[in-house]
Amino acid sequence: MESEQKIFKGCLERIREELLHPNDKYSKRLIAHNIGLLLEYCMRFYERQFKSCLKTDNNILCKFENLLNDYFLSGQSCQYGLPTVRYFAGNLNLASNYFSDLIKKITGNTVREHIRDKILELAKDELASTDKSIAEIAYQLGFQYPQHLCRVFKKNVGCTPKEYREFRSF
Repeated sequence: MESEQKIFKGCLERIREELLHPNDKYSKRLIAHNIGLLLEYCMRFYERQFKSCLKTDNNILCKFENLLNDYFLSGQSCQYGLPTVRYFAGNLNLASNYFSDLIKKITGNTVREHIRDKILELAKDELASTDKSIAEIAYQLGFQYPQHLCRVFKKNVGCTPKEYREFRSF
């Protein structure tokens, strides 16, 4: 961490020095080069965080899955609608983009894909085990419109909720 700070500060110092010198034909290129170098180091340091996090704190995925389950079990979906990446990141005290990148690195799927898969799992369970209407299930899961559930379901499952229910009853 200290060596990363030293590299970062060194890049900034070279940019500052170049800005303080009188402009010549190399000034803009040198500044741009040093900014590019700084950004490359930033990407390296950012990626390095994931490697250390994967080794030491794979617990975030578990906490996320628990929060996702709790969101639907507690009925928050009826009250607040579909859950968002921001909601989970905030509850885990992480920035949304960092949380998204971390989950993608750990699982290979995005946070939105995890949310979608959970919704589809719950919808399938409800369709197979209850006589609730598709609209009731959609509202229970947090959709504003039943048609939205139908589109998501058809796109990802390959059939409509109604077709799924009819097929499951055979």
